[in-house]
Amino acid sequence: MPAKISVLHPNKNPLVEQLLHPFQAFVQAETSSGILLLFCTLLALLWANSPFNQSYHQLWELHFVIGLATMHIDAPLHVWINDGLMALFFVLVGLEIKRELLVGELAHVRQAVLPIVAAMGGAIMPALIYLAFNWQTPNATGWGSAIATDIAFALGVLFLVGQRTPPALRVFLTALAIVDDLIAVLAIAIFYSKGISWLALICAGAIVIILLLCNFIGIRRTWVYALLGLVLWLAIFQSGIHATIAGVLLALTIPVRSRIDPQTFLRQSREMLTNFEQGSTPGIGLVMDDRQQTAVQTLETTATEIQAPLQRIERALYIPVSYLIIPLFILANAGVSLQGKSITAALSSGVSLGIVMGLLIGKQLGITLSSWVMIKLGWADLPDGVTWRHLYGVSWLGGIGFTMSLFIADLAFGSTQPATLDQAKVGILFALIVASTVGYIFLRFLTSTQKSQSPTAHNDC
Repeated sequence: MPAKISVLHPNKNPLVEQLLHPFQAFVQAETSSGILLLFCTLLALLWANSPFNQSYHQLWELHFVIGLATMHIDAPLHVWINDGLMALFFVLVGLEIKRELLVGELAHVRQAVLPIVAAMGGAIMPALIYLAFNWQTPNATGWGSAIATDIAFALGVLFLVGQRTPPALRVFLTALAIVDDLIAVLAIAIFYSKGISWLALICAGAIVIILLLCNFIGIRRTWVYALLGLVLWLAIFQSGIHATIAGVLLALTIPVRSRIDPQTFLRQSREMLTNFEQGSTPGIGLVMDDRQQTAVQTLETTATEIQAPLQRIERALYIPVSYLIIPLFILANAGVSLQGKSITAALSSGVSLGIVMGLLIGKQLGITLSSWVMIKLGWADLPDGVTWRHLYGVSWLGGIGFTMSLFIADLAFGSTQPATLDQAKVGILFALIVASTVGYIFLRFLTSTQKSQSPTAHNDC
């Protein structure tokens, strides 16, 4: 009867959907991940400087054992987060890099040149500035903390600027940050690996070959790559190379081709929709005949097969990485105790000064000057609608190192120099505040002033 069918109408949202709607809206917002990271940063700082600061440090030193009696890994919680969960973050980074290289801004040489060179300049200049403050000292190893750009925070600040910036500027910043991540990953693999075990490394290489063979012969099952990826992580973990590199290696082996082609997808989908329409029942919820159920199941399978595994995995990882793993990493690593210390004293060390000057000055000079050289040589063009002032404003956002900077700082100082690690954290957090504030103000002011200018003013240097 019509009255009964209307109760199951899809427009009548169940209570659970109404309850989840605020959370879904938050997750879908452009700035939501940045807001969550900022909240976790403040929470970590308050906790580490509260009367309960001992509980903060004790929590992350709790040991967890995973494995069998004869073969297991015994490590504190912060290691499981930094070496284990963050491997999934690096899987997501690797998938983004691969996608950009194949179909994104980095797929075309002319388009890719500018963000690639800008990212290289934005990594080399900060590293040199950091080394200038720490040359021939044990702290020189921390140069990698000054080269990174946090894509989530940078894009969040750019989003807050609103429609005052051209869409191409967001694309440029995304490509630059992805290349920046690739540079940081290479730095971790080459310069922050210790005590190489060649046997474990050979095992890791064999697993990568198996993953590539799985891709080559057309295996598209996600669980196959997940299982082999776990074994790869264990081999890399034992090899002396930082275990998160396993995430990038796994990502590079994930298939990018779908199981069926677009024509087959369209034909099968139309057939199933026709079968569903010709069913004998209304087709709502449990009120479906066998023909309709078969059509829906086949349509679901077809919709899965048209999606490349890379797309499916990237989409599946985005929410847990952005809203669980990275916030947990920030909570475990951003807590620096300032009790009995002044901010001025904390920022006066060579490590803090090197990071602050590297991120705030080095990023500006590196990104802007390298871009200027490439365009003046005629090897690249400014993106559509982007001016030099836009690009300079983005160079400030490049100084938001945060997640990757904290990660590399922990690799450089965490195990042997906890006091130096605290100095590095202070520099990273200070640079985060200044770079986001100045970048936001500059880009917002830039747009408001340019509205009153003539069209020819958009190409000013």
